[in-house]
Amino acid sequence: MLRIGLFLATNMAIMLLISIVFQLLGIEGVLQANGVDLNLQALLLMSGLIGFGGSIISLLMSKWMAKRSMGVHIIENPANATESWLLATVQRQAEKAGIGMPEVGIFDSPTPNAFATGANKNSALVAVSSGLLQQMDRGEVEAVLGHEVSHVGNGDMVTLMLIQGVVNTFVIFFSRILGHFIDRVVFKNERGMGMGYFLGSIVGQIVFSLLANIIVAWFSRRREFSADIGGADLAGRGNMIGALRRLQQAQSPQPLPNEFAAFGISGGGLKELFSTHPPLEVRIRALESGR
Repeated sequence: MLRIGLFLATNMAIMLLISIVFQLLGIEGVLQANGVDLNLQALLLMSGLIGFGGSIISLLMSKWMAKRSMGVHIIENPANATESWLLATVQRQAEKAGIGMPEVGIFDSPTPNAFATGANKNSALVAVSSGLLQQMDRGEVEAVLGHEVSHVGNGDMVTLMLIQGVVNTFVIFFSRILGHFIDRVVFKNERGMGMGYFLGSIVGQIVFSLLANIIVAWFSRRREFSADIGGADLAGRGNMIGALRRLQQAQSPQPLPNEFAAFGISGGGLKELFSTHPPLEVRIRALESGR
């Protein structure tokens, strides 16, 4: 809760600073001179409510969505030795990481992967693919579980939600300003919201969202290095390196859905700037060098 409070306070401070800067630079006056009748403070508040609202709802629904969209089988009463071992391993790692016991599940996928999600570090979900259990030895699987438990222990899901809320806020804010400006200045619409507003807002939303995704992806890549270190601490550096090398050998890995990709063991986009994960060789070198 302290992290959430500090982050929200920081975001409010940023919003207040932007409002002050706009007033000092006379931006509101420039907009009004061009017929753009906007209350920037009200727009900023509305943008924050919408931007954070979507991120919070997504986080609160993350476990429910994971279980249904990924078809995760939650292990409640272990049906075999492997499921018993998974539960025991996650329980041991969770105790060491100082978090509550997560739900543990398996989802059907031929490629090795795993993810963690949940709004609360004491009631999270850690899931591994059937392909990961088939293609990795127990030491490597233990390292992958440690990586995911570390994501939970580090509070990465909540922090990423807050980062996403901030960037969503400013995407909405600046795209609406652009839409109003185009509507009044370019399309010469003097009242209401005309076609220029909607076209400008859509174009602004697309462009600013691309820039925002770069920021979110950069943060996600930084958190992967921390989770790798956590996995190495919980399961051994050699096992963590071995698991990453095993992922390198996977042919045509199947990506996780976007809402879970940032907390998977393997993932990433076509372009490095938009990738949620650093290249596996970079992660391996970081572990080998002790960073």
